[in-house]
Amino acid sequence: MTQLPALPCYLNGDFTTLPNAKISVMDRGFIFGDGVYEVVPVYAGQLFGFKQHMARLDRGLTELRMANPLTHAKWAEIALKLVADYADSAGAKVENTDQLIYIQVTRGVAMRDHVMPTDITPTVFVMTNVMKPPTAAQRSEGVACVTAPDFRWEKAHIKSTSLLGAVFARQISFDAGAIETVMFRGDYLSEAAASNVWIVKDSVVMGPPKDHLVLEGIRFGLIEEICRTQGIPFKLRRITRAEVLAADEVLLSSATKEVLAVTLLDGQPVGNGRPGPIYTQLLAGYQLAKAQPGTPA
Repeated sequence: MTQLPALPCYLNGDFTTLPNAKISVMDRGFIFGDGVYEVVPVYAGQLFGFKQHMARLDRGLTELRMANPLTHAKWAEIALKLVADYADSAGAKVENTDQLIYIQVTRGVAMRDHVMPTDITPTVFVMTNVMKPPTAAQRSEGVACVTAPDFRWEKAHIKSTSLLGAVFARQISFDAGAIETVMFRGDYLSEAAASNVWIVKDSVVMGPPKDHLVLEGIRFGLIEEICRTQGIPFKLRRITRAEVLAADEVLLSSATKEVLAVTLLDGQPVGNGRPGPIYTQLLAGYQLAKAQPGTPA
């Protein structure tokens, strides 16, 4: 039996540690995956992109016909306490730690029935862990990915805890010794198992449109802003498989990867097989944004 680390967490009003956090077996998150989640990066002890994460949490809960059980200020208060608790347990100063805050809200505890009950209390869970960014080698050399059909459901815009499709997709790349699985719905690019996917052609950054087939990553807005600041053309539109395979650059973005260059796709080099100049510009812009994360509330 795997022993969970004693990482600080919050569950339904109480601060505790992972081994001591318990929920009912009848929680609809456990039975149905009936919930949503967010992963908020923490740089130098400060929440990054917190307003955008809260906005997406609100959108996801609305899709689930649920009200947000906490105010944004309360979410920030809980997250910042966990950040401080983690730093304290590690014997480090808060400003010297980079962490990941995981937030999850499920519909709550009820007898098993597919119909959504309206008279139960949501389950609120938050935990923190150390940030594990890409390695120096991954940054300088890029990473390998594989492609696969996007066999998941058609409400990909909801950041749902029902992640079996993503688990299967990520396992495809893991089994192939790759970092991610780039997926296509028919002939068109959607996203990766746990990342958004971008291509660069003739110095233009392009990504899929924001609709129900793609989760709008927090980096959608950030990458668009970096492109605007640095004078890089930016477009969201349908992107064919042929365009992905012929791209000058292919990029991944996520809370942990930030922006990462794909240099090998299905065993074939992307562009010249090295991280490209647009990636370098976007990564530099991302680091500047991290240095000025702003206020969490």
